Amino acid sequence: MDAIGKAAPFSLFISDLHLCPSRPAITTQFLKFLKSTAPNAESLYILGDFFEYWAGDDDLYDETHASIISGLKTLSRTQTKLYFMHGNRDFLLGQKFADATGINLLSDPVLLDCYGKRILLTHGDMFCTDDVSYQEFRRQVRNPDWQNSFLRQPLTIRKAQIEALRKQSETAKSTKAESIMDVNPDAVAAMIREHQFPELLIHGHTHRPAKHMLEIDGHHCERWVLGDWYEQGSYLILDENGCHSINNG
Repeated sequence: MDAIGKAAPFSLFISDLHLCPSRPAITTQFLKFLKSTAPNAESLYILGDFFEYWAGDDDLYDETHASIISGLKTLSRTQTKLYFMHGNRDFLLGQKFADATGINLLSDPVLLDCYGKRILLTHGDMFCTDDVSYQEFRRQVRNPDWQNSFLRQPLTIRKAQIEALRKQSETAKSTKAESIMDVNPDAVAAMIREHQFPELLIHGHTHRPAKHMLEIDGHHCERWVLGDWYEQGSYLILDENGCHSINNG
């Protein structure tokens, strides 16, 4: 609390909700979060994999998305600012979605000044450099030419192709060592150096929530990993005193 009895300003960070019709309880949990927790924050940052997949903004008004879009739009009309960073599941989410929800799209990575600290945000998949096949796939689907070509196909065909890719991905993951699907420490250190040693690094993707204390070239950095919502339901609070994680389950 500050000197006049009001709560100190804070921001919220979430990722890896993987919202989809087959997990309605997570959508319900998120909508409750939008109404009960998020309106008290200055900002809400969604760091990717918000949806299980996003086939393109022409799927914007699918009935399964309506309550989510409405909830975000309602929150955007309050004092809370909304920010979204693409993940590996929703990299096709575009400006039409942003306009419909009042959300601001962020580049990946992005460096912010917040509550007197320099904070580096990223989805986190760029750190998984030991997973060579995934990084090749990532480069392909993030290419604007590939995306434009893909989006020219009918929505039903796109969804069918995405479902097939998801099944292939699950099969491939079952044969990969757990270690190669986690971050590569050298990749983390390289990004921290590139951005002039921020005090905080926040990301998701790995579904391995934790706080890591790093020392790189004599500089200290806290690396906070966000949890997914279909198992952990956690979010991160950042205020002038630093970060702390809350279990939303």
